[in-house]
Amino acid sequence: MARLREARAAVDDVESAIEDHGEDAVNRAVGAYRRATALLDNYEDSATGTGDFQAYVEFQDEFLGLVEDLPEDAPAREAFEDAAERMDRRRLRERDFDGAREDLQPAADLKRLLDRRAEAGEELEAVRRDATLRLKELDERADELADLVSLGEADLDAPVERLEEPIEAYAEAVREEFRTWKEEAPAREVLDLPATAESYPLVEFQSPPRDVLDYVRENPGGDHPIPKLLEYTGYSGSKLDHYVDDAAALQTSVAVHRTYLERLDADPLVVSWPPPQAEVLRRRADEIISLLDRFASEDTVATLRRVRDLTYRDDYARLRTAARARSEVTDEQLSRLRSGAVEAELEAVRESRDRLAAVLDETDED
Repeated sequence: MARLREARAAVDDVESAIEDHGEDAVNRAVGAYRRATALLDNYEDSATGTGDFQAYVEFQDEFLGLVEDLPEDAPAREAFEDAAERMDRRRLRERDFDGAREDLQPAADLKRLLDRRAEAGEELEAVRRDATLRLKELDERADELADLVSLGEADLDAPVERLEEPIEAYAEAVREEFRTWKEEAPAREVLDLPATAESYPLVEFQSPPRDVLDYVRENPGGDHPIPKLLEYTGYSGSKLDHYVDDAAALQTSVAVHRTYLERLDADPLVVSWPPPQAEVLRRRADEIISLLDRFASEDTVATLRRVRDLTYRDDYARLRTAARARSEVTDEQLSRLRSGAVEAELEAVRESRDRLAAVLDETDED
């Protein structure tokens, strides 16, 4: 908050200094200063001493004309006039150019005002970004603490087995049936499931590598189960020719993705414990059911439907909260809940969040 106020004050101070002269007037004067210093730099060598007379004439015409075109009330007008008077002589030396630059210092100060405003604006923007990130952190921490407080109020004696038993029964069944299916079904059928799951955002299968998916879809080797294909990758070339049509394709498409194929299991189809919120579980169960008909029995699908239907119980939220409290609240957190430390921290975090948000509003760049 201190950095925000300091950065805002720096912007306001330089804006005020510019406004004292007028924004447009300062911009005109700084534009003239830039043109003047460019002329000084470009002609210093050619227009001094007994150098190029044409360059000397061009320089004087441009430099004196630039000053004459300035409005009478332009900021730093006298500085430009002093520089013009210094350069209005028959012969110019390097010290005249150095003196003109010194004469133009008041205009240089105006340029520094614009530079300071740009720097102050960038600093304010950077501090506001930091503050916005901090605000997000405080919001997340407040949510965590509020959630912990709600878990601390859970009924730890609630009969969570009403949720746990059907969820565990479904998990055991779907894992076993998937394991059997993976061992026996053609690889192309098995890999088509995680590929199709890309359209189901709540079923988080890792997508099959493109080359292995293309292999099982386009090659007769895709008729073999995944474990058999992995076994074949260990065969010699001559032996492998007896089992697949294209041994090289098997090696380049399947062997390199052994880890993915070995780890592919039913975990993305399992309902987590503790279970998610009711609406999430309903939508996720519906997505999973759309995929289960590839390998699961009617009993397993029916078990998942029973799990989904649990979310319509009046006590689902209470049982879920109790399950979360048993699984997630540590002894240290429980001690802090009992002492009131969690509630006190939550109040402090919310207060800090509100104070920071107020200062962000106060220091808005607009």
